[in-house]
Amino acid sequence: MAAECKDDLCAMSRYSSADMPEPPPPAVPHAREQRSLFGEILDWMLAPLLLLWPMSVGLTWLVAQGIANKPFDRELADMVRVLSKQVAVHNINGRKLTTFALPVGASEILRTDDGDSIYYQVTGLRGEFIAGERALPPPAEAERAALGDLHWRDDSLRDDGVRVAYVWVDVPGVPAGAAPLVQVAETLGKRSRLATEIIKGVILPQFVILPLAVLLVWLALARGIAPLNSLQQRIRRRASSDLSPIDERDAPEEVAPLVRAINDLLARLDQSIRTQKHFLADAAHQLKTPLAGLRMQAELAQRDIDAGHGDARTMKRSLQQIALSSQRAAHMVNQLLAMARAENKEQAARQRPLNLPRLAADTVKDFVPRALEKGIDLGFESPELAPGKAPAHGAQPTVATLAVQGHALLLRELIRNLVDNALQYTPAGGLVTVRVAADPAKPGVLLQVEDSGPGIAAAEREQVFQPFYRALNTEGDGSGLGLAIVREIAHQHHAEVLLEEAGLHPRPYSPDDLAPPKAAAGGGARFTVRFPAVVAAADGPE
Repeated sequence: MAAECKDDLCAMSRYSSADMPEPPPPAVPHAREQRSLFGEILDWMLAPLLLLWPMSVGLTWLVAQGIANKPFDRELADMVRVLSKQVAVHNINGRKLTTFALPVGASEILRTDDGDSIYYQVTGLRGEFIAGERALPPPAEAERAALGDLHWRDDSLRDDGVRVAYVWVDVPGVPAGAAPLVQVAETLGKRSRLATEIIKGVILPQFVILPLAVLLVWLALARGIAPLNSLQQRIRRRASSDLSPIDERDAPEEVAPLVRAINDLLARLDQSIRTQKHFLADAAHQLKTPLAGLRMQAELAQRDIDAGHGDARTMKRSLQQIALSSQRAAHMVNQLLAMARAENKEQAARQRPLNLPRLAADTVKDFVPRALEKGIDLGFESPELAPGKAPAHGAQPTVATLAVQGHALLLRELIRNLVDNALQYTPAGGLVTVRVAADPAKPGVLLQVEDSGPGIAAAEREQVFQPFYRALNTEGDGSGLGLAIVREIAHQHHAEVLLEEAGLHPRPYSPDDLAPPKAAAGGGARFTVRFPAVVAAADGPE
């Protein structure tokens, strides 16, 4: 018995080290700067404002230039009209000559003020200089317009910028291409000063308005984001055990979906914590019994030794009970480890195509000694592994159709728990059959484990899959975890677990029988696991 206990403890050690893969080294997260929602909204609101402000200054300058030009352009136009009226064309000795006489007092309108200089120029029919400023450049030929139409242009005179108004004088009998030209130019001093005054009048108030606008935006944003801060404070004030839903009525409408998502998470977290607490409480209760037995047997043995009654037979019986209790405790620990392994989503995700008949046959072989010890007929059926059979017409089984996508270690655990459960509750002389076949109802593979035990009442068939639940009126030392592990592993492999009556009840079995006992209807349980189909062919399991 001591050797068996040692082997069981070794098996427990294998579960905790060999079967459980070493966790990968934790990935080093990339350093990511935490972003402020308040700051980001403020940036998106102020950035366009600060970008548009210099554009506004530029547009204001252009508008100010246009506004400053208009009154001075009107003055230049008046000067041109006055001067153009003094231009005349006379026919002298058969030739047309242009004359220009500046009237008395007209020079007053051409006076030079303190800020700017005014120049004029008059040219004749052939472009010859008549009067005024000779250095004033004429307009380009492309700018020639209709007679009598006033035009303006920007030009330069002696490296000074000037604004020029000009007109081709409409003289009777003179063609448009040879009309006299009158130009009046003025330097840009007054215009620049007026434009600068306009810019100052518009821009200077903006230096006061812009900071005030930024302050108002900041205050409005702080007021708008205040409900989020209030929600944050309410969550921070909660006790760690308070997983009740957050009241959505106190949250802004835009944040309500986030609050609902948090409430959903809290509900799932509360359910998970309740399940874990229930699981831990049941595990502690289940472990208490074998540990209490160990302690009691050790105390009895110590008491007998102290009293001088410790003979070899009594000591052997106490050691046997201690070994049995240690086996039960080790089995419970192994089942708990298997349950944790089945719930490991990351491990279950590492799946590959597996040959289910070969995997099941290798697993069933481990239970043959136990079945012989209890006098139970343990059998395995699979069309793929049937010797000497050629596939008949319309036959279903092939290596590809009996392949499943799964994790070899978890599937072995599933089969092991089903067979262990069948052997546990099947009496001596009973039948336990493991069967792998193609699903006749839909593409997929069936794994069936049926026994001729007492069966499970219809009212309890759903409850037996709950952790630590044991069917009523059954004998055995089961932990109540095996079927819960089966359902969890099946769920990880997208499989369905069905429980039904097997209709098997064998006659009493004798070791002298040469043939397996025949079954009669009336009992047993059949567990069926339906796996989805795998298209690709599978190699043998590792």
